[in-house]
Amino acid sequence: MTIELKNLDKLYKSEGGVSVHAVNNVSLHIPSNQIFGIIGKSGAGKSTLVRLISLLEKADSGEVWYDNERVDNLEGNDLIARRRRIGMIFQNFNLFSSRNAQQNIAYPLEICGTPKDVIKRRTAELLELVGLSDRAKSPVSQLSGGQKQRVAIARALANNPDILFCDEATSALDPKTTVQILDLIREIQKKMNLTVVMITHQMEVVRDACSQVAVVNEGQIVEQGSVEDIFTHPQSSVTKDFISHITAEEETENGFVRWSKGGGVYSLHFIGEQTDEPLLSQVAKKFDVEFNVRAGGIQSVQGKRVGTMLVDFIGNETEIKKAVAFLNENSVEVEKE
Repeated sequence: MTIELKNLDKLYKSEGGVSVHAVNNVSLHIPSNQIFGIIGKSGAGKSTLVRLISLLEKADSGEVWYDNERVDNLEGNDLIARRRRIGMIFQNFNLFSSRNAQQNIAYPLEICGTPKDVIKRRTAELLELVGLSDRAKSPVSQLSGGQKQRVAIARALANNPDILFCDEATSALDPKTTVQILDLIREIQKKMNLTVVMITHQMEVVRDACSQVAVVNEGQIVEQGSVEDIFTHPQSSVTKDFISHITAEEETENGFVRWSKGGGVYSLHFIGEQTDEPLLSQVAKKFDVEFNVRAGGIQSVQGKRVGTMLVDFIGNETEIKKAVAFLNENSVEVEKE
């Protein structure tokens, strides 16, 4: 299911008469059968945007299209029918505490008038899909955060949606559980050929789960593209800030570690096989420059290794330009801060 947004606008007015342009003339193409990320900081407008895309709220102007059908102008039973083919996963799970796991999953089927034997069969299938077959009768209070989110995922899939929205679905989870939930969402997306839209403020989620991403700031899309391109060639200051924080916080063997608080004028991005090449050693031999490595690390982005290194080059400007040109010729992207 392809999603197309055309010039969406949403304006809120506060009690004091101050207007907030939550979504400002947003046009966006979300391809079918992929996991697409929408990332932004708190207040950037991403949650409002997803409410417009998922038909929970109407835009002041603009259009929302699913494949070749305009859907933002649907009313009454047509709108209800379309919403039932949309799955939603939330940060705080939104489960009924009075129901057990199986009963929570059954709820959307019940309100659609699905026969009891079909509900029983479908809930059993979904519990197995999310790895909770042994917890069907467990009260919500006895489930861990990760298990609650698995129940929420199963419930979102109950009516066989063609679009799945994940609104900060991992924000309340610890890092290990987050990885497990993202793995599950990727597995489900492949099995069911879903279009998945992930709304998040966590760059780790975008890196590990999404194939494409749009960066939202002050109600506008400031950057979009493949996750690989965004990580290796960030254009906006917002995106660069997201990436700098993810790299600075991860001090693991496969993460990005900064061991010097200062310096790092040049950012070097190595992709794929280039991560194994001793290119900086070659630079030191070929040109009259020295280099000081301030930070570095290798991450896996969509199955490809992406190495990032912050360095200072020491030498005269002419030799440094030659060194940078050499690196560019060898498929290393070099940016100067």
